[in-house]
Amino acid sequence: MATKDAAVVDLQKKFEESNAVLLTEYRGLSVGQMRELRNGIREHASYAVAKNTLTKLAANKAGITELDEHFTGPTAVAFIDGDPVAVAKGLRDFAKANPQLVVKGGYFDGNPLSADEVKKLADLESREVLLAKAAAAMKAKLFSAAYMFSAPALGLARAAGALRDKKEQSDQ
Repeated sequence: MATKDAAVVDLQKKFEESNAVLLTEYRGLSVGQMRELRNGIREHASYAVAKNTLTKLAANKAGITELDEHFTGPTAVAFIDGDPVAVAKGLRDFAKANPQLVVKGGYFDGNPLSADEVKKLADLESREVLLAKAAAAMKAKLFSAAYMFSAPALGLARAAGALRDKKEQSDQ
């Protein structure tokens, strides 16, 4: 009984500290495949297999009751402490090669996610790509603003140069 209580406390802590949680069914995966999956998402998440009753109890104690329907069959949980998009992509790509892995749903930013919403999350570009695009857009705006601010001065310089040339020609 003490080990079950400790497991619930440990799982509850993981639910509370995670940026997001994704639930999968792993029926039919070998130990080697599970290791490959864990290694594939290790940078951003930990992947745990636990009894449904204990996991459900821990999730409820952490204030997450919307996932209760997913705790059936062999369930494994990806506790995400990094980029949720990267983990969703990792699970999607692994599931393409290993159809036994089924994404059931998840919980992100205080909201439950359906399996389809997890797929949409996986289709997003990575955080790094989105940041690079935002930086490029800001750089383009700054260049445009700098050009706009320098245009009147450049026009004034050209006009002054034209006047100087006209005056030199008239003085000759």
